[in-house]
Amino acid sequence: MAVAPFNVKILSVHSHEFDHTTTMPSSLSFNPPTARKPNFFASAKTFSVYPLVLQCSRESNNGHFLKSLGVAALATESEVAEEVVEQQETDGGGVAVATKPKKGKAALPLKRDRTRSKRFLEIQKLRENKMEYDLKTAISLLKQSASTRFVETAEAHFRLNIDPKYNDQQLRATVNLPKGTGQTVKVAVLTQGEKFDEAKNAGADLVGGEDLIAQIKGGFMDFDKLIATPDMMPKVASLGKILGPRGLMPNPKAGTVTTNIPQAIEEFKKGKVEFRADKTGIVHLPFGKIDFSEEDLIINFLAAVKSVEANKPSGAKGVYWKSAHICSSMGPSIRLNIKDILDYKPPSSA
Repeated sequence: MAVAPFNVKILSVHSHEFDHTTTMPSSLSFNPPTARKPNFFASAKTFSVYPLVLQCSRESNNGHFLKSLGVAALATESEVAEEVVEQQETDGGGVAVATKPKKGKAALPLKRDRTRSKRFLEIQKLRENKMEYDLKTAISLLKQSASTRFVETAEAHFRLNIDPKYNDQQLRATVNLPKGTGQTVKVAVLTQGEKFDEAKNAGADLVGGEDLIAQIKGGFMDFDKLIATPDMMPKVASLGKILGPRGLMPNPKAGTVTTNIPQAIEEFKKGKVEFRADKTGIVHLPFGKIDFSEEDLIINFLAAVKSVEANKPSGAKGVYWKSAHICSSMGPSIRLNIKDILDYKPPSSA
């Protein structure tokens, strides 16, 4: 039986390439290398990898037939071309170390290596890191740390000993800030019947029924708060996917589902703020603007603390307050003394 000639092209990771034409049987077998040590690190430029990659082509009388055979190298040899081999000189000789590029979170710079703006680094020197301040000193530092060209918001961040994945440890409530938020709130009302005129007279910016629902479905979102009467909630349910992610879905706990429309409008116009604990148990809450006086900021902050304390979940165990910080929109955080803020009494009520 005649054996068709094969053109065998052998490729290795050496810089050399060999072409041979020989007569070989149609079935090929490869034997592993001998027991001698593989020469992986024989030199800094070349080394051998088993198995090799072969490409075989055969010609027949009926036409041309191309047969390719690829045998992949084991482990990470397939990435040899992408890896960088570094040779470090030691007393015992040369050692080659292969390093891979980091991916994902491992590729991000460490927190201590991240660069900050000159403005941030300058105002960061105003407070000691990890030092707990009393409320009056912290508010004073807060006003000093606001150095941007716009009026920054004063923010409070409370870390609580709760796990919101359990129903009895979820926190969602509202707080009336006595000195307001410093922002103009645009209120929309979904109602029908006699409540329609009542909402307009109470100062609502937008009032509607099914027509307003259709506008919201079409992408209209020119409002900050949406209040609805209970009889409209079955129709409002279809807006859940639109309003939910934006935090605008009416909810009885937030005070946005009510029959007393005038009172709800007045509260939100004056400075009623909704807050909730995120999945890590932290409450983020704005309590005014930096251009407020220190006394007004303290009064608003204490109102927020009392509301968080009064709405403590029934499932919360042990120490409720873990930490408390305040900061401006673009400034560093200032750590507060928990005992001081819980026992603090304004000078006017002393």
